[in-house]
Amino acid sequence: MNDQINSFIAGQKEFLDSLRRDLHKHPETGWTEYYTTWRIASELEVLGFTLAVGQDVLVSEARMGVPEPEELAEAEERARSLGVPQEYVVKMSGGHTGLVACYDSGVEGPHLAFRFDIDALPIKEAVIDSHLPAKEGFSSKWDGRMHACAHDGHTTIGVGLARFISEVKNDLKGKITLIFQPAEEGSRGAVSMVEKGWLDDVDYFLSGHIGITSMEVGAIAAGTDGFLATSKINVVFRGKSAHAGVAPQDGNNALLAATSAAVHLHGISRHSGGATRINVGRIEAGSGRNIISDLGKLELETRGETTELNEYMAQEAKRVIEAAAAMHNVESEIEVVGQGIGAESDEWFVDEVERAVEGSARISRVIPRLSLGGSEDATYMMKRVQENGGKATYMLFGTPLPAGHHHPEFDFDEGVLAAGVETYARMLMRYLEK
Repeated sequence: MNDQINSFIAGQKEFLDSLRRDLHKHPETGWTEYYTTWRIASELEVLGFTLAVGQDVLVSEARMGVPEPEELAEAEERARSLGVPQEYVVKMSGGHTGLVACYDSGVEGPHLAFRFDIDALPIKEAVIDSHLPAKEGFSSKWDGRMHACAHDGHTTIGVGLARFISEVKNDLKGKITLIFQPAEEGSRGAVSMVEKGWLDDVDYFLSGHIGITSMEVGAIAAGTDGFLATSKINVVFRGKSAHAGVAPQDGNNALLAATSAAVHLHGISRHSGGATRINVGRIEAGSGRNIISDLGKLELETRGETTELNEYMAQEAKRVIEAAAAMHNVESEIEVVGQGIGAESDEWFVDEVERAVEGSARISRVIPRLSLGGSEDATYMMKRVQENGGKATYMLFGTPLPAGHHHPEFDFDEGVLAAGVETYARMLMRYLEK
């Protein structure tokens, strides 16, 4: 089997690079991944998997941070223009994106699940020659959207793993579930898939991330610590407009409420129990220099080393927001549009990964554990599996990084795609080979 895996991976480079570049050219933000979902389906539907799309994938009411209908309609029309069949657009209408692919060998054995996030970010991609996507002609076609966190690579690894499963399916026992998750950015998508029950009888769950820390291609981390629980919060302040010169006393200034909140949110006392974070990332208010603003908006996030620490930050944020509104005599509306919890990879996976990649020509070293230092809603999937007695891990796949994640010049060495597929393939064969 070692020779078979090596031979398969050696023949996949052209396919993996091509798919990754196509996805990179067509980035779609959370709940608008119509083209991306169909592109995955078009590869997997000929490989013998049972596919679930649309509301068969998730619980609609459990989605968080779904865009406004106008943005969804625009995304659906864009998908049609790219050749996505109408039947797929209809299935996904209203922002029901994402896909789950299942393979049941019919032979008793473990159930493995792998998760791959598929969404992009609202970032304008760099067009300078030193940025490989721009130089090679596969940068984003859509201004203001970009794969700046390697999810195009994660999706590609998932499709590559599906091709491997199809290649060796007659040698397998047990079940495999491949989860292509929408709306990871902002921690908005995982809960809706967990609530659909995809993780309820899983024995082993694996997910992971390209990059995070700059390592050579071929270096992998078997597990991850340091997930920060998080809350993504939108705030609207509603005041009363007035003429700033003639009758300022008649106004209730929503702009001042928003800016006061932004300043004081960053002054929340940190907690001695562990790492805590807060960031106001966006503010919008006002319509003219001589107008008392009647509307102000904030987008912010809190994070905590544990779920409890994040809850402390979120509650303090709510207190500050309501106090700022009261101070300026305006109304405030607070909406949680994303949520992530803390989690830990099972230590058990360290030896398992090391043994699985023995004999690999591509995996050069296995690091037992690394700290993520960020948030990830795969934690909900990990927790569900672990609560039911299964094992879960979140891996990291090494690559040099010319720029950091969420940066307009973010990119990665495409050699990491083969490394990711091979790692997962070897783990799969460790448990499901007959």
